[in-house]
Order: sequence, then structure tokens, then C-alpha cells
Amino acid sequence: MMLELGNIIINDVQFGNVNKVENNVLHVNSESLMEIVLEDDRIKDAIIELARPGESIRITPVKDVIEPRVKVEGPGSIFPGVIGKVDTVGTGRTHVLKGAAVVTCGKIVGFQEGIVDMTGPGADYTPFSKLNNVCLVIEPSEGLSPYDYEAAVRLAGLKIAVYLGELGKDIEPDKIELFETKPLLDQVNEFKDLPKVAYVYMLQTQGLLHDTYIYGVDGKQIVPTFMYPTEIMDGAIISGNCVSACDKNTTYHHQNNPIINNLYKKHGKDINFVGTIITNENVFLADKERSSNFTVKLAEFLGLDGAVISQEGFGNPDTDLIMNCKKIERVGIKTVIVTDEYAGRDGLSQSLADADFSANAVVTGGNANEVIVLPPMEKLIGSYAYVDKIAGGFDGSLREDGSIEVETQAITGATNELGFNKLTARSL
Repeated sequence: MMLELGNIIINDVQFGNVNKVENNVLHVNSESLMEIVLEDDRIKDAIIELARPGESIRITPVKDVIEPRVKVEGPGSIFPGVIGKVDTVGTGRTHVLKGAAVVTCGKIVGFQEGIVDMTGPGADYTPFSKLNNVCLVIEPSEGLSPYDYEAAVRLAGLKIAVYLGELGKDIEPDKIELFETKPLLDQVNEFKDLPKVAYVYMLQTQGLLHDTYIYGVDGKQIVPTFMYPTEIMDGAIISGNCVSACDKNTTYHHQNNPIINNLYKKHGKDINFVGTIITNENVFLADKERSSNFTVKLAEFLGLDGAVISQEGFGNPDTDLIMNCKKIERVGIKTVIVTDEYAGRDGLSQSLADADFSANAVVTGGNANEVIVLPPMEKLIGSYAYVDKIAGGFDGSLREDGSIEVETQAITGATNELGFNKLTARSL
């Protein structure tokens, strides 16, 4: 599969009378966006707000972040199986509003939602402080269940991202990137002297608002399978997660997975990047065993020499991570695992809930229990009502002056387990 990504650089976002992209500025008409959001009777009301890099703005509680994109050439549409038909994506040409994002927020769905500061020390911990954000503050209809609320917010964010992405359809991109993964035998023969490497992409699928969707299918319902990396880059996987903000993979993370991007950079030079194995993170032991067995079977079937394994979440999923690692190592395939740590505020606790001697090559996104004080902001998008309740917060987190003391766990993307962050650690 060959995919062209045409990046249209967005340097600013502004309200206007019409929706358009002009001179690298995204202009949005809030009334037209509101009409789209309020098509869903599960949503009582909404507010459209803008947040730009460097502004004294705090967004909380953040649910998802989505990059606006549009298919220009090739089959399928953005977010297949959810917004468009279930056509296979990952080929042709897709235009990207690079530097823009849709951020969904509002009343809390689940307690594991986060904070994005657009300036100050907290801004350094989240990649979304660097984006020009169109924020949807959503008010659910009375009596709506958390599951219906999450689904309504998820759909609203995706619809607005697709609508804004369409604005870039006929614009000449500032930069075009090309990504290709050939059918397995062709690719192996092309780079037969290079080690064959795949990416094992663990997806959060524990249920109870811990969900990920593949072509519109709840990830709990799948067995591990093979995907072209370009499918993932083209919107085949979306987030439905209300998990700890620091290490959740938002839809934006799936669209811009840095592990996939970096494996492509090494492809044909140091490694032969043959593709991606997606696998789920289940709750029960039998399901974990089944999925890890399928994962190692696929890795062995592909004849891999090495695999990069990334995790999403912590605690229970640590077991899935270690199972995948040790079983793949057991058949002679070298692994590198990418995770983060919950090592206590002093950094002295066990970092992962599970461990194995085979997990001897580890990249960490940092310690989610580190404490930070976020200074007051001039403007709030969302609500302060939940700061003391979200994961990483505690009774008294929100101070009278508007500052917040929390663990980095509360900051969206702070310890992301794809390496989409600035934190890490190393052994001395």
C-alpha cells in the first residue's frame, strides 16, 4: 500500500463568517459547527471555543483530540466504519490540516480525563499545547448514560474533524510525504539482507469506557491481526478511551503514531519494516492468553527478526505487555517494549505491575506519579468541577488562586507510550 500525506500547515485558527483555509489560517464559523454537533439529540448544547499556542488557556476535562483530514484520492474516507463506509483505507492521497486539532471536552464521562494548558509549565508536558485547537464543550442531554454520552462526544468530534478536513481538499499542500508497505513477499525480497521488523500495536480494550475502534469495530471483539501501517495513518483506528490522560492514545496519536513514522524512516536503511500487528488488552486471563498467543503466532508467521511493542494504559495491561514480550522472545524474535511508569511520587515503587527477564530492552515515557503545580490561567475551556476527581488529582488539587497541584497522570499525553512526549528515563 502507498499513501501520500499532503500536509497543509495551519499557523492560526480564527472565527469567521465562513469556514475556509486561507494563507495557512483555519477560519471557522461557530454557528455552522454547532448545527453539526446538535444534530445528535443526545447532546443538549455545545460551545465552540478556540485555543492557540501560548495563550493563557486551560482545557479540561479533555476527552479526545482529532486531526482534521480528508481523502483526496483513493478508496475509502476518513474514519471508515464510523463516518464513512467500511472501505479499506491506507492508499491514495490524504490531505492533513497539520497544526490544527479538534478537542472534545465538557462534563466528565469517566474520571480518567485530562488537562491541556496552552502555556506555562504544563504546556511542556502535552503535544496539544502546540496546536491550534477547535474545542467542542459538550453538554449532554438529561439522564444520558456515560456510555451514550461518550459515544455522542466521540461522534461529534469525528464529524467536526471531517468537516474541517474537507476545507483542505482543493488546497495545494505545503509538504507531501510518501509512505509505502508492499505485500510481504515483495517487501522481503526487496530488502532481503535487512532484519525484518514489525510493530506490535497494543490497543486499550478493557471496556467500561476503555475502548478503541478498528474500522468501527470495538477492539474487544477482535483477535490480533495484521494491518498495513498506512491504514492506521489513514484513520482506521480511533480512540473511545476515558483512561488515564497521561498515557491514553487519542485519535490524534493513532493518526500520527511516532513509532510507525520512525520505523518508516529506518525502512530500507537499517531494517525492513514489514507491517503492524494490532492486538487488544483484555481483562480476563484466558483472553490475555488467547491474544498474546495469536500475536506471537503472527510474529513467527511473518518470520520476524525483531518487534517493537507499545502498550496503552497501565496496571492490568502490564500483564498483556509482558506476555507479548516474553512469548515473542521465546521464539527467537528480539523485542523492544515501549511503556511508561507508575513508580510513586518518590520514584521508588515498582514501575510496572508485571515483569520478566526477557523484557530487557525498554523505552519509558516517564513516571506518571511525578507531581507538578500548574499555575492559574486567564481562561478556562470546560469546567474546574472535576479537577479533584480525575486520575492524578486529589482532594485539594484545585487551589483558591486557580492553580492546580496534580500528578503528571492528569495531563493529556504527558507520558504517552508511543513516545509522543518529552519525558523518558534511563538506567545509570
